[in-house]
Amino acid sequence: MQTLIKRISTRKASIGIIGLGYVGLPLVIRFAEEGFSVFGFDIDRKKVDSINAGKSFIKHIASDKIASFVRQGLVKASDNFTGLKKVDIIIICVPTPLNEMREPDLQYVEKTGEAIAKNFRKGQLISLESTTYPGTTDEILLPLLEKEGKYKAGKDFFLVYSPEREDPGNKNFTTKTIPKVVGGLTPACLKAGKVLYEQIIDEVVPVSSTRAAEMTKLLENIYRCVNIALVNEMKILGDRMGINIWEVIEASSSKPFGFSPFYPGPGLGGHCIPIDPFYLSWKARQYDFTTKFIELAGEINTSIPYYVIGKVMEALNTRGKSLKGAKILVLGIAYKKDIDDDRESPSLKLIEILQTKGAVIRYNDPFIPRLKKTRKYNFNLQSVELTKKLLSSVDLVLIATDHSEYDYEWIGKHAPLVVDTRNAMKEKNFKRKLFRA
Repeated sequence: MQTLIKRISTRKASIGIIGLGYVGLPLVIRFAEEGFSVFGFDIDRKKVDSINAGKSFIKHIASDKIASFVRQGLVKASDNFTGLKKVDIIIICVPTPLNEMREPDLQYVEKTGEAIAKNFRKGQLISLESTTYPGTTDEILLPLLEKEGKYKAGKDFFLVYSPEREDPGNKNFTTKTIPKVVGGLTPACLKAGKVLYEQIIDEVVPVSSTRAAEMTKLLENIYRCVNIALVNEMKILGDRMGINIWEVIEASSSKPFGFSPFYPGPGLGGHCIPIDPFYLSWKARQYDFTTKFIELAGEINTSIPYYVIGKVMEALNTRGKSLKGAKILVLGIAYKKDIDDDRESPSLKLIEILQTKGAVIRYNDPFIPRLKKTRKYNFNLQSVELTKKLLSSVDLVLIATDHSEYDYEWIGKHAPLVVDTRNAMKEKNFKRKLFRA
């Protein structure tokens, strides 16, 4: 351990990061900024080639920064996992989705653990950052790494869990400034993990175990999920009562204590909030415990896209039009404003429902030129240019993501009907054509 810690403290330790997406790539950059040699590993050859060519595939990460580190020899990428033998630190940043039954799908963690076990040497530190249920690190990773009885955790290698806290597009916080929670399998593991993250993060928060660290991440996202469900429910009630929930939230936010604002939308998006709570719900059933708040919040948030479709139908009815055959323009595919991340985006669910009901769909998103095939969807659509002619030709515009690039006054002027799920259009002169959802 002392040898490893010395290598980390003197920036001589080499870093291997598995998974080069929205979590892994910022870590690659951050370690390189501190002078570490970083090797990125990913099964996606396109990502590997892009990084080695000095090009970014994530909007908020600049290509020139990657190119600079590649030229300096600090950053390399590969899809050959035998290179894991050469690094001192292995950080796992792979996806942890749900399957169709809303149960944890840990195949990527398991396959990564197997790859590490095959390319593993004494003295390495392994850190899992993928969001998962309490027990994953010691129940899945540990047995894989100790499988043949060669090495013992805390003695021959070190194992920690440190949940990612990336917030794409948030300019107020960076990988460096967001505090980092770390839990170790043993005290020695924790010490090594703490020293590692202290090199790149301003504040490291140690906890007593990997399970406590895993639960920390889930609590953070369940807190958000439950409060978003609450405000979504209040939105529907406010709509029936003729009360603008956005006005209510703004007024409530004036209270300097005891209230934190959450905002409604067309549904939940992103890799964390729609998924993570169900990891804990699944695990809780093994302890004969029902997570009622999580289940209820999930039920409410899952229903919101259908509420939005109801508003679309209501708006069309005012013009004597049915949803079947209606030409609808969806504005925004990213799950939140000003980013190029469409993971679990509610816009995709809205498109699915609208197409199922016979609507003709087009979309515009300045950051997502084409809809990629996902585990759930394969729409084969590409972004259309937002023009006056286009707006005038459709029956309704559905604002699903409130990108800053959109000129909402101009949109409101030329669109025949607008359903706004983000409170993007506040102008009163659009009252006769504007519906909030």
